[in-house]
Amino acid sequence: MIATLQGRVAAKGENYVVVDVSGVGFRVHVPSSLLDRIPGVGHELSLFTHLHVRENELSLYGFSSADELALFELLLRVSGIGPKVALKIVSIMSVEALREAIAQGDAAALTRIPGVGKKTAERVMVDLKDKLGVGELMAYPAMTHVDADVIAALTSLGYSIAEAQSALRSLPTKDLPLEEKIRLTLQYLGSE
Repeated sequence: MIATLQGRVAAKGENYVVVDVSGVGFRVHVPSSLLDRIPGVGHELSLFTHLHVRENELSLYGFSSADELALFELLLRVSGIGPKVALKIVSIMSVEALREAIAQGDAAALTRIPGVGKKTAERVMVDLKDKLGVGELMAYPAMTHVDADVIAALTSLGYSIAEAQSALRSLPTKDLPLEEKIRLTLQYLGSE
């Protein structure tokens, strides 16, 4: 599988670029937001890629960040969403914007995207609610670096993002050192 590409832009199309990697040109479908940022032919480009395989076609999709790629791949798991619609969603909405729309139950934000109807938007809301870590959204202050480290530690131990955030919300609001927060969140998760 092709995980990343790094090369020179050989051509730009309406929704794709051709990336020349050591003399081999790869046609890569990219979000319009990325296409607009590419200065032109001849510039270096690095992409995180997804190879989509169908019976009669191999298509390569490229993204400027691993987060965009992860969002694209999550969207592909939603029934009724193919790579073209997933690419449109990633072109228009960031991971944070989609997470916020799901947390607020704002299906209308998704229906503004061409190719996404009401039923598809609702399916995205339901299917991705836990996968994007919005679960039961409660008011919680902005995440600190220590909080992010706690979530990273818990997810590396196999807990979901939603479980990690729930455990983090159970902590007292006073500032605690990282080790103490991890100990308390593990204690909370162990008592469930």
